[in-house]
Amino acid sequence: MMRRITLWMLSTAAVVVLLFSYRTSTSGPTAAAAAAGAQPPGVVAAAPSPSTSPSPSTSLSPSTSVSPSASASTTVKRAPASSVSVNGSVAQTRWGPVQVQVHINGSKITDVVALVYPSGNGHDQEINSYALPQLRQEVLSAQSAQIAGVSGATVTSDGYRESLQAALDAAHFHG
Repeated sequence: MMRRITLWMLSTAAVVVLLFSYRTSTSGPTAAAAAAGAQPPGVVAAAPSPSTSPSPSTSLSPSTSVSPSASASTTVKRAPASSVSVNGSVAQTRWGPVQVQVHINGSKITDVVALVYPSGNGHDQEINSYALPQLRQEVLSAQSAQIAGVSGATVTSDGYRESLQAALDAAHFHG
């Protein structure tokens, strides 16, 4: 009888420890993931050329400027044929933050890159492996944030649209 009680107590303790140590995607991104990908919203950089990838350290060209205000409404001035990259605000979703960077050349969206997205577990990674490319393709086709989203990735799709719209607003983009 004593052996059963001891076994039951040890099993219960092990289950409790496992339950409290299990991380879900609702507990937010890891500090390393957030630090690695997060870019400040409204950062505007002149893209060097369509064939090179943008970097956060790219400096502004004379034809592109950002108002010194740190408010949510970033002002971007650019020549009609300029190429810019703008980071959207970080959209907080129940599965984690989502942030995109949009690349605009003249009056056309040329690319959208997901900088931050939920990736706390295998399920998040699986969903985003198919959802993010589909969202990117929808934006390139629609040339706006007015996209349908991806079935099965509704929360990420909503965050993607929110961050994208913030970036397009900051760039004063009206396709």
